[in-house]
Amino acid sequence: MNQNTYKRPTSITEMQERMKNFSTTEGWQRGLDYKPAPTDVFIVTPPKCGTTWMQQIVHGLRTRGSMDFDEISRVVPWINMAHDTGIDIHAPQAADPRAFKTHSTLDEVPKGGKYIVILRDPKDALLSHYHFFEDFFFEKGSIDIETFAREHYIPGRDVHKHVTALWDKRSDERVLPLLFEHMKADLSGTIDKVADFIGIDLDEELKQIVLKQSDIKFMQAHKDQFEDHLIRKARSEAMRLPLDGQLNKVRNGQVGESNDVVPEHIKKELDDVWQTDVAPVTGLKSYEVLKNELMN
Repeated sequence: MNQNTYKRPTSITEMQERMKNFSTTEGWQRGLDYKPAPTDVFIVTPPKCGTTWMQQIVHGLRTRGSMDFDEISRVVPWINMAHDTGIDIHAPQAADPRAFKTHSTLDEVPKGGKYIVILRDPKDALLSHYHFFEDFFFEKGSIDIETFAREHYIPGRDVHKHVTALWDKRSDERVLPLLFEHMKADLSGTIDKVADFIGIDLDEELKQIVLKQSDIKFMQAHKDQFEDHLIRKARSEAMRLPLDGQLNKVRNGQVGESNDVVPEHIKKELDDVWQTDVAPVTGLKSYEVLKNELMN
């Protein structure tokens, strides 16, 4: 079938069926089999929890603000998807330290590098995830957020799995735990922490460059460099999706937007998942308690 005639799914079942071809088994495994150098940096996040933001920060720190890329994942590759998008993860990168992103948990990632783990309120992550998927993985307006949450997002347990994988390793010197909310509240302090963690000497000029280029307004103004062109072009055909969709990873970066958008019963279901999956492992009664713990 001509790709121009493909239609986007209009149900979760159809979307999930198409997404089975999002990656190849071989490509995904090649990423997991990578053997890191001790200086390699992995940005480890659930989807829609500050991944692209941190790619931009790390790349800006190591290159003094180079924007010489068509897409951020060209220079800070998604290690699980690199093979399927034509990127050699063993090739030299633009600068040191080498850096990768992944949505695999800290338990699953290749061992031996350094790990920046970012978490986000599951309710805000849900809303961002929903907007990211619409008009690419499913037809805009065909699936409401309640259906998306109950049939796709909540069963995935993305944020919850990352919390439990991090918890016992949060004090490891090779792990830097961060929260999206703290990054938003103190970007300057976040840049300080990341520079120190990945071994970059941070002078004031470099700090101002990275502050400017990791600001939401700057990234929105350069949004084409933060859109998943590589995945869209490499994998749309396999998923039988039209090429005219967008996978824009820079939306508005707000904290707490879900308060007025996500239905109350869906928030309750997410809280219930926390109680069954996270609290028994970590002793943390809520995401708010996690935020307080990681601030200290």
